[in-house]
Amino acid sequence: MREVAFIKQNKQKWLDFEQAIFGKSKKNPDEMASLYIHLVNDLSYAQTYYPKSKTVVYLNYLASQIYQKIYKTKREEKNRFVYFFSTEVPLLVHQYRRYLLYAFILFFGAVAIGVVSARYDENFVRLILGDSYVNTTLESIKKGNPVAVYKSGSNWGSFIGITLNNLYVGVRCYIYGIFGGIGTFLVLIQNSIMLGSFQYFFYKQGVFWVSVRGIWIHGSMEIFGMVVESACGFILGASILFPRTYSRLNSFKIGFKDGLKIFLGTVPFTIAAGFLEGFITRYSIVMPIWLSIFIILGTLSIISFYFLVYPTIVYKKLNS
Repeated sequence: MREVAFIKQNKQKWLDFEQAIFGKSKKNPDEMASLYIHLVNDLSYAQTYYPKSKTVVYLNYLASQIYQKIYKTKREEKNRFVYFFSTEVPLLVHQYRRYLLYAFILFFGAVAIGVVSARYDENFVRLILGDSYVNTTLESIKKGNPVAVYKSGSNWGSFIGITLNNLYVGVRCYIYGIFGGIGTFLVLIQNSIMLGSFQYFFYKQGVFWVSVRGIWIHGSMEIFGMVVESACGFILGASILFPRTYSRLNSFKIGFKDGLKIFLGTVPFTIAAGFLEGFITRYSIVMPIWLSIFIILGTLSIISFYFLVYPTIVYKKLNS
C-alpha cells in the first residue's frame, strides 16, 4: 500500500486517538489499552514499509502518549491489583510473546544438552551438581527415598527459604538482561543444563518416575516461571540493543518497566511453587500416584494458561 493511501485509510482513527490522548474524549483503561494495541500495529506497519517517513515519527509520538496514559498515570480504582494481573500483564506478554518463544527454545535446547552430556560423560553430573549432592542422593536412593532432600527442614522454614531463593534466581534472570541479554542467556542455559543432567541422573539410577512425582509437584511452576523471567531479561536486553525509533534511554525505560511488570506476574506462581515444595513435595512418596499427577498437571495447566493462552484471549477481547 502506498503511504498516502495508508494515511488516508487511518487518518480518522488517528484523530480519534488524539482526542482520547489529550482528554477531549473520555476512555476507560480497557479502551485505552485497545487503542494502544491498534496504534502499535499501525506503527509496526509504518516502520516496515515507510521506515524513514514522518508518519513513523507521528505514530511513535501517539504511541508514547498513550503509553503514558496507560502505564504512568496512577489508577485510583480499587481493582488496580486485579486489573494488573487480569489485563496489564497479559497484554504485555502478548506484545512480547516472541521473547517468550525464544526463552522456551533456549530452555529445551539446553535441557537436551544436559541430558546428552550426562549420558555420554559419567563425570558431567558431578561437575554440574557437585560431589556432595550426588553422593547424598545416591545414599537416599539406596534407602528407597530418592527425593529425601526435599524432606529436610521444617515446612515453614523450607517454604520461606525456597521461595526467597527462587525469587533471587528470577531476579537474576530478569536484571542480568541489562548486559544485552547475555547475562540472562547464561543464567538460563546454566539452570537448564543442570535440570537436564539432574533428571538424567535419576533416570540412570532407575528412579526417574519417582523423581518426577516429587520434583515436578513444585517444579512445574518453578521452572516455567524461570523461563518467563528469562524472557523478561531478553526484553530488557533487546530494549538496549534495538531501540528502534526511540532514543536508547527511552527504549531502556520502556523495556525495563515492561519486563518488570511481566516479572511481577510470575511472583504469585513462584510463591505457590515454594509453598508446594515446602509443604507438599515431602509427601510425594506416600501420596497416591493419581494425586501427584493431578497436582503436576494442574499446576502446569494453570501457569501455561496464564502465560500462553490467556494473553491472546485478552488481546482479542480488547481488539474486537
